[in-house]
Order: sequence, then C-alpha cells, then structure tokens
Amino acid sequence: MDLSTTYLGLKLKNPIVPSASPLSRHLSSIRRLEDAGASAFVMFSLFEEEVTLESEQLDHYLSYFTEAYAEALTWMPAEREYRMGPVEYLEGLRRAKEAVGIPVIGSLNGVSTGGWISYAREIEQAGADALELNPYCICTDPQQDSAAVEQGVIDIVRAVRENVAIPVAVKLSPFYSSTTRMVQRLAEAGANGAVLFNRFYQPDLDLQELTVVPHLVLSTSQELRLPLRWVAILSGRVPIDLAITTGVHTYEDVLKGLMAGARATMMASELLQNGSGRIGEILREMSSWMAERDYESVAQLQGSMSQPRVEHPGAFERANYMKVLQSWHPDPAGRLFNEMLVSAKTEAPHL
Repeated sequence: MDLSTTYLGLKLKNPIVPSASPLSRHLSSIRRLEDAGASAFVMFSLFEEEVTLESEQLDHYLSYFTEAYAEALTWMPAEREYRMGPVEYLEGLRRAKEAVGIPVIGSLNGVSTGGWISYAREIEQAGADALELNPYCICTDPQQDSAAVEQGVIDIVRAVRENVAIPVAVKLSPFYSSTTRMVQRLAEAGANGAVLFNRFYQPDLDLQELTVVPHLVLSTSQELRLPLRWVAILSGRVPIDLAITTGVHTYEDVLKGLMAGARATMMASELLQNGSGRIGEILREMSSWMAERDYESVAQLQGSMSQPRVEHPGAFERANYMKVLQSWHPDPAGRLFNEMLVSAKTEAPHL
C-alpha cells in the first residue's frame, strides 16, 4: 500500500504529521514519533513574546553597567544568564534535525510585523525543512475592522517570505469572513500551504475564587467537521497545499481529511492522550480499510470527496439545514411528526 503524499513540496511517507505540541520539546519524544511512523513533525512554537523578551533582557544586561566604573565591565553576566527561549528553541531544532530522518517543520507564532520575523531565517538556518506561521490573534479593538486584521496576517506572510527560501504554511483561524479569499490572498503573498484550523483555547471563570482561569481541553473527533468542510470547499480552488488539523484522532478521521482534499493530516491531542504508538495503529487500520476497498495509494483518495467532485456540492455550502434539523427526534411522537411532515410535503411539494 502506497501511503506516501506530498506536502509543501516535501515527500512524506504517509499523511500523518504530529502538530506543534509539547511532544516536540524533547529529543526522546521526537524519536518516539519517528519510530511510531510519523512522516514529519511540527516543532513547538517560538512566540513573538519570547523573542521580544529576549531582546529586552539582552539590552538590560548590556546597558546595566554603562555608567559604572571601568572595573565594572568584569561584572558582565555570562551569556547563559540571559539566554532566553529563542536561543534554546533554535538549538533544540538543530538537534532534532540531526537526530531524525524525517522532515522538521519549524513553528513561529506572532501577530505583528517587526524584528521577531527575522527569526524565520534563523529557523531555516537551524535546519528546518519548512516553516509554519501561526498568527494567533484575538481582535478586541472595536475600531479595528476585519480588513485590517486580514491585512496584518498578509503582511506577516510577505515579510517572512522575504526572509526565507524554505516552504511556508499558515495556520489559520476559522473566523475570517471569507476563508476562500483569505487563503487565495495567502497564496498570492507567497505561502505554500494553509493549515485548517487553529484552536482557540477559551478561558473559564472560577466561581469560588472569582478569577479567570486558563482551561485547556483537548480536541475530539467531533471537531473535525469544521476543517473538513472548509478543506473540501477549498480543494482544487486555491493554488496551495492544504493540511487538516483539530479533531484528527482515528484512521477514519485521517481518511476523511484526505478525501476532502488535504495533503497532510495533523494530530496532537490523540498522541498526548494515548501515546505516540497510536500513529502506527492508525496507519495499519488505514491500510486495512484501503485494501478492503481496492485502493492502492493515498493519491487515489485525495480530493475524491471535495466539493467539486461530489454529487451534491451544495451540502458543503448550506449544510442542508432543514434536512439536518429534521433528522433527529427523541421519541416515537417525534417520528410520527416526521412521517406527517414527509406526507405533507408529498401532498404539497411547494411547502
């Protein structure tokens, strides 16, 4: 069974790519991902705030003794005392690239243009085979319109594209007013791929302490439907590789993503909950399903259920609201109502 695929110009042995998560913080867990069958992996993110903090810390230590006596120059702290996240991130990426034989995708997370974008070049120089941009931003300013929000993301992509030669993917939010146009604009700005979708981690309220608390909830397969729908709509319409993330937990989820048109399917929650070994299990279950239905390769699956290729493409657009709403009833009385509704429509089709 040929499970290989191509994503961002990278030849992958299968479509399962662990997304950015704590699993890539240590070489031991990275090696386990490769041993389990991962075809590539995305490093945990380097955040704009970490880069800014490093710059501020370095400036502080370099200027702290400016007005002191000359002898004070010997007090200059060793580099390790002000070494912050970015330096460690780049070193970790470099070691990961040396340790494994699968592609390593760097991850850069930020919301503004500025000097932090130069780290895209350093990520490339550290050995990354590609770069994933994660413009994670919640717009809270009532004076900032949607066009400005979208333009900010495009500006970041263009700035990064000017700094690196490796492929660049953008991990998007699902909340753009026109996702199709946004992905098209990303392609025009130089992006090679779009990852759908980023998850927004909503805070909770503690009623005992009356505080706002961060509350991380891992994804479930039910969350696959939103990215699945948009990948199916975008497939074949935009000149960009698509990856699906959020809600990928089982071999069925991977197959659905491929059929919708994804070049790669990314997972993290499933691996955090049940271990890296799940990758091998999912690949075996995929192969078995494909063999039973006479598929010979992933290429045969990809895009076969995308919007342009299904019998009723409108189902992806309007989601057949009436049909869905009428499809579930809790008791026999509900089923009776449904039968009456079908009978009424037969007698009066215009209803």
